Amino acid sequence: MNPKESSHHVRIAIIGAGFGGIGIAARLVESGERNFLILEKNAGVGGTWWLNRYPGCACDVPSNLYSFSFAPEPNWSQRFAPRTEIQAYLDRCVDRFELNRHLRLNCDVAKIQWDESRRYWHIADNNDQHLTADFVISAIGGLSRPAWPDIPGLDTFGGRVIHSQHWDDTEDLHNQHVAVVGTGASAVQLVPNIVDQVRQLDIYQRTPNWILPRSDRAISPLRQTLYQRLPWLQKLARFSSWCAAELRVPGLMWSNRLAWGHRLLARLHLRRQISDPELRSKLKPGYAIGCKRVLLASDYYPAMMRNNVELVTCPIKSILRDAIIDKNDRQRRADTLILATGFRATEPVPAGMILGCEGQDLHQAWQTGPQAYRGSCVAGFPNLFMLLGPNTALGHNSVIVMIEAQIEYTLSALQHLRKNGFDRIEADTDAQRRYNEKLQSKLTKSVWNNGGCGSWYLHHTSGLNTTLWPGFTWQYQKMMKHFEPQDFKLT
Repeated sequence: MNPKESSHHVRIAIIGAGFGGIGIAARLVESGERNFLILEKNAGVGGTWWLNRYPGCACDVPSNLYSFSFAPEPNWSQRFAPRTEIQAYLDRCVDRFELNRHLRLNCDVAKIQWDESRRYWHIADNNDQHLTADFVISAIGGLSRPAWPDIPGLDTFGGRVIHSQHWDDTEDLHNQHVAVVGTGASAVQLVPNIVDQVRQLDIYQRTPNWILPRSDRAISPLRQTLYQRLPWLQKLARFSSWCAAELRVPGLMWSNRLAWGHRLLARLHLRRQISDPELRSKLKPGYAIGCKRVLLASDYYPAMMRNNVELVTCPIKSILRDAIIDKNDRQRRADTLILATGFRATEPVPAGMILGCEGQDLHQAWQTGPQAYRGSCVAGFPNLFMLLGPNTALGHNSVIVMIEAQIEYTLSALQHLRKNGFDRIEADTDAQRRYNEKLQSKLTKSVWNNGGCGSWYLHHTSGLNTTLWPGFTWQYQKMMKHFEPQDFKLT
């Protein structure tokens, strides 16, 4: 049987049911497309918001901006939505756009391979189920693969080892000696929420972070009602949040001196909440603000002042069965080890998962760093589109803005193909090279490349920033409004 005549062939396969996958599926429905499937490895939708369940998990972008412009939610309870509300919001989007019929859960895609003779993709999951698709849209995102630290003895630790992404709701830390490795975005949220449970909490810090106050607040029932009855009011609130975020770009891209306001606020925040001069010195960053991700937290510093908390800045030497040894050979007991060590953002695709023309492995093609045309298409990988691909994450604004721009670009490309009778599209190699040379040229002037720190934005081999967009989001939106056929091989 010809696979295109079987029930196992679809026009479009979407990998992932987070914001990207749900967003483009909703827009496909609105455009009249019905021949597609969403393949999600987890038992529910939400992507990173389904997986990350550690205590205190929440968004650090205002709720009105961290949601789809075409599917506003008037009933957010907080200015910064907690994880449960975000995941519930995506569930409602599935219902609103009737996506359940297109959704296949517990479907962990193991391999997709391009078939040049038939001009479609073969897709296999870990249950050895197979299907084919004319087009694949990867919505796996950059925060889908946890980063595990390379520490001698980690595999011999006798207690529980928990990565923040794999938090179990049943975890009981009462009266335990707990060690937290990492002090990034997940750590500053979970530490204040476990400090009352544990007997002793040792926090291992490699580099201090710039931390701003988290100006969270409840959204009143009156405001929620106004948003329901006057949708333009919520659009105005969203626009206001977007504008405020865009104002951070000059301090990140032009001159860090322009970030003096945030720098001053962060220093005052540290001074007000940490009274101990020695501890304050350990928590004071020595690099430009914005070089690493700027964190929002109003309860992290107070947690650090608790009697049962110790901040350890000496690097870890090794891990024993029931303790951690630092490089000064001091040994600290540990019953449970929490790894708040982030994600493999510069290696988003595992080896052997995506194979393009002549069996080329995308993981191998990206050995010196992920690279794509406009963050959406990759030379050598026909009929493959990406959401939140290389250099489309942000250090200042909501990634939902970028995702929506990529969604509209992908729809424009698909419409162009259908209108003109094409069934194969591939980014031109020279166009991709020129685009990325220009992009990296802009990044060389940014604080992310010149701020005096190392971060997960930079690729570990090449040192290139393969993660962030170097500019305003409106510039990316403007670029993505126009599909330019001359930059592709169309057949």
